[in-house]
Amino acid sequence: MTEIAATTPAPVKSGGLGLRQSQFKWLLVVPLIVFFCIFFVIPVGLIFATSFNPSAIGQVAPTADITLENYIRFFSRSNYLMAAGRSVVLGVVVALVTLIVAYPMAFVIAKTRHPGRNTTLLILVLAAMQLDMVIRLYGMMVILGDNGLINQMLLGLGLTSEDAPVQLMYNFLGVVLGLVQFALPFMILTLVGVIRGIDPSLEEAARALGASRRRAFFRVTLPMSMPGILSGSLLVFALSISSYIVPALMGGFRVGVLPIHIFQQVAEGARFQFGATIAVILFLLSAGAIAIYLRVGARRSGGLA
Repeated sequence: MTEIAATTPAPVKSGGLGLRQSQFKWLLVVPLIVFFCIFFVIPVGLIFATSFNPSAIGQVAPTADITLENYIRFFSRSNYLMAAGRSVVLGVVVALVTLIVAYPMAFVIAKTRHPGRNTTLLILVLAAMQLDMVIRLYGMMVILGDNGLINQMLLGLGLTSEDAPVQLMYNFLGVVLGLVQFALPFMILTLVGVIRGIDPSLEEAARALGASRRRAFFRVTLPMSMPGILSGSLLVFALSISSYIVPALMGGFRVGVLPIHIFQQVAEGARFQFGATIAVILFLLSAGAIAIYLRVGARRSGGLA
């Protein structure tokens, strides 16, 4: 009897409705799946379908007519190809600059053990996210404009003149600065969680073996924080190439990126089919960045390339 009791499997716990625990866990995911399908899969599918329809001003709903004329138009016009390349370059530059600026702050927050100081630093990071993006950009315009604080300071120092102020806005530099200010909290918060998860004993072991603080950082801490660097860079890249309000305000519609062209086609020209085509190209660029992230992450983790 003892042997039979020992070999008898334990009963599977069930939820309040008589469901197995594994089935109950899947039921918890159902609302998210439904939300994802309704507000992402279906809209993106409609955009893909619309992009293959013939161009018809004012027509929104997809039709059964299939054509490639919108894609041929996109890839045969140099201004659209330049906008796609400019969007990618902008995303890469913003991701690099944001990473360089955010990593020291994230490192300090992650290594600060005093609760009060840690809370203060986090409040400084989160405070920028509490204001609306338009308000934050107008604040930057006051600082970076031709008659802004920086140009007034340079004018007072005799480094510039009223007729030739330093152009910090309505160009590629202005868009980069605006996007870095916008994406900085996202990068910091992503890095803080990863750096906190690094076992301090690993760096202590490197120091015990004779490594300096600098060498221990570059050989232990920095490589182990690479998952946060990759995920934060991917997030910032996606936010940058898909941003409309920053290029519109900080670039003054002079920096042609894909979101600007989408707005012009849909809102100004009512050409929903070609606007959907540009949106599909933008989506594929983001998907390509995700594919590169997964490939690099698999290589660094020892997975299949």
